[in-house]
Amino acid sequence: MSDRKLERLRIPVSIQQEPLLSVVIPLHNEAATLEELYERVRDAADTLDRPWELVLVNDGSTDATPRILDSLFEKDHRLSVVHLRKNYGQTAALMAGFDHARGEIIVSLDGDLQHAPEEIPEFVKKIEEGYEMVSGWRTARTDAFWTRTFPSRIANWLIGKVSGVHVHDFGTTFKAYRREVLSDLHLYGDLHRFVPALIALNGARIIEIPIKDMGRNNGKSHYGLSRTFRVAFDLLTVGFLMRYLTRPLHFFGKAFLGCWGISFLVGLFLSYRKFIDGVSILEVHGLLAMFASVLVVVGVEFLAIGLMSEMLMRIYFESQNKKIYSVRNILRTQ
Repeated sequence: MSDRKLERLRIPVSIQQEPLLSVVIPLHNEAATLEELYERVRDAADTLDRPWELVLVNDGSTDATPRILDSLFEKDHRLSVVHLRKNYGQTAALMAGFDHARGEIIVSLDGDLQHAPEEIPEFVKKIEEGYEMVSGWRTARTDAFWTRTFPSRIANWLIGKVSGVHVHDFGTTFKAYRREVLSDLHLYGDLHRFVPALIALNGARIIEIPIKDMGRNNGKSHYGLSRTFRVAFDLLTVGFLMRYLTRPLHFFGKAFLGCWGISFLVGLFLSYRKFIDGVSILEVHGLLAMFASVLVVVGVEFLAIGLMSEMLMRIYFESQNKKIYSVRNILRTQ
């Protein structure tokens, strides 16, 4: 596809009003369900009687998805089609959709019809009630219990404990947002499943609503047990960001104090053995003495890392004029 044609696809030409609602859907090889997906989203959005757009992100599909997207755009210019150059993964595709969405309310969902587009109005209703994020909750999962549902429940519990955000279903893509809570959101890696925790950093009001889990009508899931380790590592990242983004020295300082505290206690024990019991430390407790010495060095390294992290955070916030807070609204006289 030429750059000229791609640009034409990205610019709807017949929209009379700026959309209030943007529906963002990442797609990877979803040709079998794409036309049905479009029709059901269109019908659901039309019931809202508000201007809307559908942002479809082609995440490097190798089937007929690109051709079908081009065809759909030709007959309905409320669609915005974003073709990515290759398969970047769901996180990047979602971020591309958010970046190209123009609505004040943004709803995201999967493109494989596991989510029922007919439930979009319920998400919009909750946003209009004053919530800044609405997260879907698959109360009855259709996935295999031991390979999908059970690991998902464990992951959701762990994420909730680490982040302090009590959401039952972090993994579902079916969510709605006010535009402003996405303005400072930067996703990378596989962080899309942690969006509620990341948005909660800025104090967003979050609510869950139950949704149907329709199961996949075609193809197979892109996820499996292999993602467990990726989730675990991402969880460490989110946990650190939630607690120590603006004060990393507090984290590394605790590690420094822990290492030096243990080393100090070991030193007291060795001193007692040396001066009270009269034993040779090198002969009797050589490994223990070496362990205490290593802890001293490791503690100093933790302290140095903490200080460097503090300087990096200052550079990050100050060079980009980043704020360490998020304003909900301002009351003042003119």
